[in-house]
Amino acid sequence: MTVARPSTPASYFHLLRRQAYMRPRRPLVVFTPKSMLRLRGATSAVADFTQGRFEPVIDDARITDKAAVKRVLFMAGKLYYDLLSELEKKPNPEIALVRLEQFYPLPAAELQQVVDQYPDAELAWVQDEPENQGAWPFFYFSTSKLVERQVRVFSRSASASPAAGSAKRHAAEQAELLSNALTL
Repeated sequence: MTVARPSTPASYFHLLRRQAYMRPRRPLVVFTPKSMLRLRGATSAVADFTQGRFEPVIDDARITDKAAVKRVLFMAGKLYYDLLSELEKKPNPEIALVRLEQFYPLPAAELQQVVDQYPDAELAWVQDEPENQGAWPFFYFSTSKLVERQVRVFSRSASASPAAGSAKRHAAEQAELLSNALTL
């Protein structure tokens, strides 16, 4: 089985193409939030469809000096675009945004390769969901066997409900989440 959450149309295309050619075939579960259908940043150029392949982990292309990075934020889906938007307003070369496109099987070699490029950086997972939900528990237990450094989490407080209950409260929680993740 493969579980993925592509962040661009081209990534989704390459994932489906890989699935079509995979032998033996395994089930594919794809998380695709509706909000990304209308998101301006979540677009792909035609060249992205005709070249390349599915990348289970996408490193931050903005970073030129990887040794200067103090925090590596791992995330999936739309949250990447929210964090990128905040970093465009207030650039910070000490924070790298790394997208995890495939959850299961965990792309251990690709994750290890990215982590090794940031030897002195703090590692953190960022998610919209409450701490006891979403991908964090899986990511934490999977990476604890892989990475010797501690991985922390930026998320909403643990909750029985995935929703805040009001749009105003959700917006306030989202702003706090982004601020906490991007403040060193």
